Amino acid sequence: MRFDLTDLKLFLHVVEAGSITAGADRMHLAVAAASTRIRNMELELGTPLLNRERQGVHPTPAGRTLVHHARLLLQQAERMRGDLGEYAGGLKGHIRLQSNTNALTEFLPEPLSNFLASHPQVNIDLEERLSDEIVAAVADGKADIGIVAGTEDVTGLEVFPFRVDRFVLVTPKSHPLAKEKRITFADALDYDFVGLDRASSLQRFLSDKADRIGRRLKLRVQLRSFDAVCRLVDCNVGIGVVPQTTVERNAHMKLRRIELTDDWAIRRLTICVRRLKDLPTYAQELVRDLQVS
Repeated sequence: MRFDLTDLKLFLHVVEAGSITAGADRMHLAVAAASTRIRNMELELGTPLLNRERQGVHPTPAGRTLVHHARLLLQQAERMRGDLGEYAGGLKGHIRLQSNTNALTEFLPEPLSNFLASHPQVNIDLEERLSDEIVAAVADGKADIGIVAGTEDVTGLEVFPFRVDRFVLVTPKSHPLAKEKRITFADALDYDFVGLDRASSLQRFLSDKADRIGRRLKLRVQLRSFDAVCRLVDCNVGIGVVPQTTVERNAHMKLRRIELTDDWAIRRLTICVRRLKDLPTYAQELVRDLQVS
């Protein structure tokens, strides 16, 4: 079979995007060139790889088999590139890292900056996702490393400890809930909230928790960081759910911290990979650095 790595990368992008046009865009190829490459792959194999429909494309059984092998081959090529990187300064490594909101905002910036400073030839593609989505992405080979809540089912993956944190409710000192020491998330839903942007995995998680008990999260404003949430809570805009580490970092504000009694409030964060030894050397080093940083 006369496939090259560009063919395989293109095919994966097309399948993941559900569109030849979107896949070509990800590869910086003209749509006509991308279509020709995929058609040549199908001619080489003697079978269709994609079902082409009005709303997009999806892989045939042969296409799904190719997806599996393409991911393995590209992962092995990346590992080879990493292992040879020290002999060829021009080579660059690439790590696909996915993280939930808590880890991304509270714990990752410092260890990642240290790692990138000591590995100038490595790039990291960092993406925020829900923990269950991250587990699926790592298992499917769409991500190299994931950082997820410790409550997720990670059967079949290798896991390593990352950090432990707790979500708490913060209120202004004048708020009706300010006198409480402990509370359930459900009991706080009568009040206005300050939250994170709708794209945030944590905000989607909290909205889902409210939906499951037939309630609605009343968001007055949505922001891009936990620190910003604390600032607006301090200004009496509403109440918020933030990591305890955020409250400690913003101790200068006049906030009341209330313990959430829900099981999910304690966040044991873990690192997950398919197989550590199959990752490029530099990706293995990142996993080790994240554990001890």
